[in-house]
Amino acid sequence: MPALAQQAPVSGPVPVAAAVTAPGTAERQAPPKLIIAISVDQFSADLFTQYRPLFTAGLARLANGIVFPQGYQAHAATETCPGHSTILTGSHPGRTGVIANNWFDLSLTRDDKRVYCSEDPTVAGTSSSSGRYAPSLHYLRVPTLGDWMTRADPRTQVVSVAGKDRAAIMMGGREADETWWLSPQGLASYRGTQPSETVSAISQAIVNAIGTARAPLDLPAACGSRSLAVPIATGTVGTGRFERVAGNFRGFLASPESDGAVLAAAARLREQRRLGEGPQTDLLIVGLSATDYVGHSFGTEGSEMCLQMLALDRELGDFFTRMDATGIDYAVVLTADHGGHDLPERNQTNAAPEAVRVSMDLAPDAISERVKRELGLTMAGPLFAADAPFGDFYVSRSVPQAQRQRVIDAAIRIISAHPQIDRVVDGRTLAGMPMPRRSPELWSVEERLRASYDPERSGDFVVVLKARVTPIPESGLGYVATHGSVWDYDRRVPMLFWRAGLRPFEQPNPVMTVDILPTMASLVGVSLPADQIDGRCLDLIAGAGSNCPAP
Repeated sequence: MPALAQQAPVSGPVPVAAAVTAPGTAERQAPPKLIIAISVDQFSADLFTQYRPLFTAGLARLANGIVFPQGYQAHAATETCPGHSTILTGSHPGRTGVIANNWFDLSLTRDDKRVYCSEDPTVAGTSSSSGRYAPSLHYLRVPTLGDWMTRADPRTQVVSVAGKDRAAIMMGGREADETWWLSPQGLASYRGTQPSETVSAISQAIVNAIGTARAPLDLPAACGSRSLAVPIATGTVGTGRFERVAGNFRGFLASPESDGAVLAAAARLREQRRLGEGPQTDLLIVGLSATDYVGHSFGTEGSEMCLQMLALDRELGDFFTRMDATGIDYAVVLTADHGGHDLPERNQTNAAPEAVRVSMDLAPDAISERVKRELGLTMAGPLFAADAPFGDFYVSRSVPQAQRQRVIDAAIRIISAHPQIDRVVDGRTLAGMPMPRRSPELWSVEERLRASYDPERSGDFVVVLKARVTPIPESGLGYVATHGSVWDYDRRVPMLFWRAGLRPFEQPNPVMTVDILPTMASLVGVSLPADQIDGRCLDLIAGAGSNCPAP
C-alpha cells in the first residue's frame, strides 16, 4: 500500500546477521533478534504448488528456504479461528478450546446463544452478531508463542496486526503489546485501546485508501489463461481485476490492497517500537486475509486469485526488503490457517463433476422438522442449534433429558441416509477417543474430528459432508466458495521457514502447524512443557546440528 510505505522510507540493503548455525556445522548461534510469524488466510498447499513457479519476490525467497510443502492444519474444523489458534500455541483446537469460528453455548443468559470465537459473551449488551460483539481472547485456553517469550524475558515486545480480528487476537495472545486489525476506520483493537500517533497515522492512510476508487488492475500474461468467466446465480466470476468504487470496504478487503496495508502497518509498528533492536528477541505477527476474501468472493481459480497470488508475492518482497534494510537478524515462518476449495460451478467444468452445493434438506431447521415428525414430538421451536448444514449440532435444552439420546439417534439416522453425507459422529464417540499422535495424513475422519473436539463446547453430534460438497446452498456475488471440511484440500497448507544464512532444504513429509510453536521457541531458547502442547520441534538445520532441544 504505497501511502503507508512512503511514510517510512528505508535505505539500501544492509548485511543481515548469521543464521542459527553456520552451514555444515553443529555450533549453535545466538537467537534471532526478531521473529516474524505470518499467516496467509486460505493459502492452501494447492495454491502454493500451483503458483510457486510464478513467484519472484517474497514468496520466492521463502520457497527457497526451509520448505514443508505438505503441512497440515490437521483437525476437522478447518476455519479461520481454530486454524489461527493452532499456529502459535502448538495445540490442536481440542486443546485451545477454539473449536470453530462460531459455536453455541446454550447456557448463556442472553438471547443470542451463538458465540463468536473472539468475543467475550459476558460483556453486557453484546452478541455474536457482526459488529455487536466485544473482541476478546476469552475463549483461548492456552498461551501463545508471545506469551511464552514474555514469561521467559519480560522485555520481549509482541505486536500483532492482521486483516481480521480473530487472526490478530488468536496469534497475538494475552501478553501482546499491540493487537490491531483492519476496519472501515483504519486499525481497530480491543475496547478502550487508545491508538498512538503512529497507529492514528496508519489508520488515516487506510481510510484514505478505502475512500479512493480503483481502476482495474492490469492482467499479466501469466494470468491470461486463468481468466475465464464462470456463471453463478447473480452474475459471473473468474475475470475480475479488483476494480472498485470509493468507500467499498468489502471490496478493499477482497483485494491485494488490504494485504499491502497490513504489511505496511506491520513495518511501521516495528519501526515505531524498534522491534528487534533491543537485547531480547521480539515477535512481530502478521495476518494477511486478502487471499481468504478473494477465495470466498471469486473462488480459488480465475484471474482474481492469480492477481492476488502475484500481488502477495510482490508485497511480501517489499516487506522483506524493508526488514533487510534494518540490519536486524530476523527469522520468518509463514503458513496458513486452512486451505480452500473452488466453487462447484467451476469444478464441474474442470474434471470434478461430483462437486455440488449442499442441499437445503440438510439445513438444521429442516432436520429438526423431520425428527419431530418421525418421533411424534409436538414441542415448539427447533430441536437443534447449528451454524451451518454441517459441523456441530447441539440439542435444544427444551428437549427433556429422557428424550435427548432418542432425538440424537433419530437425527443421526436421518442425516446419515442423505446422499451428500459422509458420516455423522456422536459426540460421545469423540469424547472417548485420545488425541491422535500419528502422522496427520494417516488420521481417520474420527481422529480429525477428535482434534477439534472440546467436551464443554462441541456439539452433541458432528455432521461430515462428502468431499467436494460445498456447504453454501446458493451462489451469489460476495460468497461463492468456502472451506471448513475434514478433507485434505482444506487441511493441507505450506509451512515455510527462512533466516539469512540458513541452508535451504525441502521436506515433503507431512508436518503440522502445531509444530511451529516448539520450533520457533527452540530458536529463541524458550523451554516448553511437552505435556502442554501437541506439536514437536522441527529441525531446521540441514546436515549436522539441530535447533531442537535434546530429547
